[in-house]
Amino acid sequence: MLDYAAVAVLGALVGLGELMSRYRDAPDRAVLRSASAWFYCIINAAISMLALCLLDVFGVTFGKSGSALEWLRILAAGGSAMAFFRTSLFTVRIGDKDVGVGPVSFLQIILESTDRAVDRRRASGRAGEVNIMSGLSFEKAVIPLPTYCLALMQNLSKDEQERLGQSIRALQQSDMAEGVKLKILGVYLINAVGPVALQSAIQSLGADIQR
Repeated sequence: MLDYAAVAVLGALVGLGELMSRYRDAPDRAVLRSASAWFYCIINAAISMLALCLLDVFGVTFGKSGSALEWLRILAAGGSAMAFFRTSLFTVRIGDKDVGVGPVSFLQIILESTDRAVDRRRASGRAGEVNIMSGLSFEKAVIPLPTYCLALMQNLSKDEQERLGQSIRALQQSDMAEGVKLKILGVYLINAVGPVALQSAIQSLGADIQR
């Protein structure tokens, strides 16, 4: 039973790590408070346990014995379940998108369901968090605030920075009211760096970006 518990924990941690990498603004709140996210982790754990069960049934020993065999089975069950769950038997072209057909299709359905559930939950949270932009001037903040936020971050990829820059340039060219553009800018930055880093940047820049 300890072997199955270890494999289940390994599979669940893999699923949890994958989900947390998808929701950077608040990964703990996004994942730990979502029933869909927990279901995704449970599915990963169950597949890993099934893989270990199959190894036991077929008596796979890998030429080892004793504790070495026990640990090798645990690692193999967790690893093989991860690999199987993310493989596609073949790929079909639907519109301008390549869609894998196989176990990965099931995984993708659960991920998309989790994305929608987490997005709905986080949308209400972002609506409140964006109020930290109140009192700022869009024209004064639109360049220095994103630049400062990006300077604070060490692991934001170049692609993410470029997408943020494109979104902000499009926002600058919009004819929406300044207050609306300011809140949208706040949402963009929360999605990129999180509310805590954004609030710290606003406090650091102070009067330079105030209305």
